[in-house]
Amino acid sequence: MRFLFLYTEIAEYFLACCNELAKHGEVHIIRWPVNKEAPFQFHINPQLKVYTKSEYDFEELQTLVKRINPSVIICSGWIDKDYLKITKPYFKKIPTVMTCDTHWNGSLKQRLATVLSRFTLLHIFSHAWVPGQIQKQYVLNLGFKNNTIQTGFYSCDLTHFENIYQTQRAQKEAQFPKRFLYVGRYYDFKGIQELWQAFMELQAEQPNHWELWCLGVGDIEPIQHPNIKHFGFVQPKDLANYTSQTGVFVLPSRYEPWGVVVHEFAASGFPLLLSDKIGAKDQFLQEGKNGFSFQTNNVSGLKTILKKIIGSSDTELIEMGKQSNQLSKSISPQSWTESVLSFRI
Repeated sequence: MRFLFLYTEIAEYFLACCNELAKHGEVHIIRWPVNKEAPFQFHINPQLKVYTKSEYDFEELQTLVKRINPSVIICSGWIDKDYLKITKPYFKKIPTVMTCDTHWNGSLKQRLATVLSRFTLLHIFSHAWVPGQIQKQYVLNLGFKNNTIQTGFYSCDLTHFENIYQTQRAQKEAQFPKRFLYVGRYYDFKGIQELWQAFMELQAEQPNHWELWCLGVGDIEPIQHPNIKHFGFVQPKDLANYTSQTGVFVLPSRYEPWGVVVHEFAASGFPLLLSDKIGAKDQFLQEGKNGFSFQTNNVSGLKTILKKIIGSSDTELIEMGKQSNQLSKSISPQSWTESVLSFRI
């Protein structure tokens, strides 16, 4: 089989899934250039054939796809009009799969999309592939039939993060690191300023030895506080240097369609503190069992959750991490590959 992905920005976790898929045939990926805001250095398996879209004009792209002669086309949503034009001639000839990670919220824009999709998307794509149930509702409303929709579109590199968990487990059981960890961009919608505020207020009210480590870059200036440390952008291969020294993962996003990083830190055995706007929360967080959720943009609520963690014993935190690791196994590159292989006309 020949699998063709018409992709926007690739990521290490996506490549891990494609490596698994490559056991079943040729994998071709046409992708956008690397995002300057997230300059990942990818280790691309020579088995994967990767093409940068900006290096081709439209006619050259068409010629490339004809030469590949795909058995399946999987396209990143409907944002790239060239991708839609390339996919349409293959409709009803092979599986043409639209991915979507947008939450259904019933906005006017989304309701308009449900009308227009009957004349556009449903004549281009035979299937839809989404991360979870909240996105499934959106594509159902767009008109895709239940039996043409797959979930589990995002998976972390489960083997890699499982290895981090197993390697660092004994060290953390001996002395649990009293450090919260944030990994993400420094942007307003990530809620990082609310996290800083909640943490600093708690330190002022109840001084303690816990620290907050932050990994990322963006347009928000890093706040200065003796217990908050900033490390800038970190390549995935270097992440283990930080997971070994931190204990609890926190993601305060005001909006996060899914958040593969949640899956990564669940697999790494971290207790999770997640805002209620994170798509992956329903899949990887069981309230009180492996972490806690809080209302987004609510500093007081976040502070209460941080206080809960600080008041927990090492034994309780270690058990939370164990439960996170167990929950992480519900999605994997193997299950992702099974989804790709299941698409049929």
